[in-house]
Amino acid sequence: MINPEKTIGNLIDKQNVSFISSIDCKGFPNTKAMLPPRKREGIKTFYFTTNTSSMRVGQYKENENACIYFCDKRFFRGVMLRGTMEVLEDEASRQMIWRNGDTMYYPQGVNDPDYCVLKFTALDGRYYSNFHSEEFNIDELLREQLPESK
Repeated sequence: MINPEKTIGNLIDKQNVSFISSIDCKGFPNTKAMLPPRKREGIKTFYFTTNTSSMRVGQYKENENACIYFCDKRFFRGVMLRGTMEVLEDEASRQMIWRNGDTMYYPQGVNDPDYCVLKFTALDGRYYSNFHSEEFNIDELLREQLPESK
């Protein structure tokens, strides 16, 4: 990849579905299709909306290990990011990603008790393209892209 953060970021931004995975009480991965993240900070931090009452939220509260995946089926490319998922229920986090129309899912508005934010923080990942996959560490990848200080 010439610019991994840009390449991966572009792939993510063009998808209308994302996949998130959690670990259940028996230690098995559980994967779910979701809408794309509401906000992302580079390829390290992602924010999703979900129901506080969902099975996934319960699993993340028990075990924060998580994985997210984005797939560009047209060009058969994908990126898997491994890291941790935090469940955020504070007002600032809710406000940050709230959108008009969300009352369709959360009728009581931004303070609906069944509305929360999932914050994913990537540690490492694997990028697949052109029949080749490449593992990377997020922090190392981002350090490599910083211009050298003089």
